[in-house]
Amino acid sequence: MKYAFIFAHRDEHAVTRLCDLLGVSTSGYYDWNDRPESNRNRENRALTDKIRHSYLRSNGIYGSPKIHKDLVAEGERCGVNRVARLMRQADIQSRLRRRFVVTTDSRNTAAPAPDLLQRNFEATRQDDTWVSDTTFIPTREGWLFLAVVLDLFSRQVIGWAMSKRNNTELVQDALTMAIWRRGRVEGVIVHSDQGSTYASGAYREQLARHHLTCSMARKGECLDNAVAESFFGSLKNELVHHEDYSTRQQARQSIFEYIEAFYNRQRRHATLNYMTPVEFEAAHAGN
Repeated sequence: MKYAFIFAHRDEHAVTRLCDLLGVSTSGYYDWNDRPESNRNRENRALTDKIRHSYLRSNGIYGSPKIHKDLVAEGERCGVNRVARLMRQADIQSRLRRRFVVTTDSRNTAAPAPDLLQRNFEATRQDDTWVSDTTFIPTREGWLFLAVVLDLFSRQVIGWAMSKRNNTELVQDALTMAIWRRGRVEGVIVHSDQGSTYASGAYREQLARHHLTCSMARKGECLDNAVAESFFGSLKNELVHHEDYSTRQQARQSIFEYIEAFYNRQRRHATLNYMTPVEFEAAHAGN
């Protein structure tokens, strides 16, 4: 292992200096370096390259379980423990998570709809239940507000909208996209918090016009809308906290790419048996 460490850092420090620090002879190191590489070492080196590719493709957020699933999907035969070990040796680490701050304006006078989910976030089919929520993204121009609609069955983001204003039009635009994408949606439960935008007459009328059933979390209970909150946690931990957006337009483009190119089509979800949302829906089409 000492010789391997010296080999890995030989371009950064003098070999003689590294040998002195680790208490080995330079002749011993060069004898080791001249030996033919074992088949296992060659396999590990090739596998590490594939691990690094999967890691970079995920923007640095995948840990060993999801990278392992990527490798298996590509036909690689390896165990998750081996992947974890090679990641440690190559100093490949998933980005650390930050705490997610809930920001909901619940000041409204309209009577809330009942909570039809009661924290039961299991759906047996597509377009059975949608969940919706809003959050804000910091930019140097000011806040950019984001509203999303997710299908509870596949966790796919099927509707989204962004604006510099956190108003009813924002959540209506996200719902409009979801309706447009899904087509006939009569009877779908649409669950949200009791924020003023969701309690507005215009939003509730939009639901009724499309024969959608309104459901609302209890006031102050963010876990009642945990799936939507979890999505925002992923968005911020995996993207927003690592960016410094100069403009709202820059943030818009970045978030669009995260949702449509990465989250829906590439990001593996443990709750979906490590499929992507799009793959999960395709696998259950017609069910």
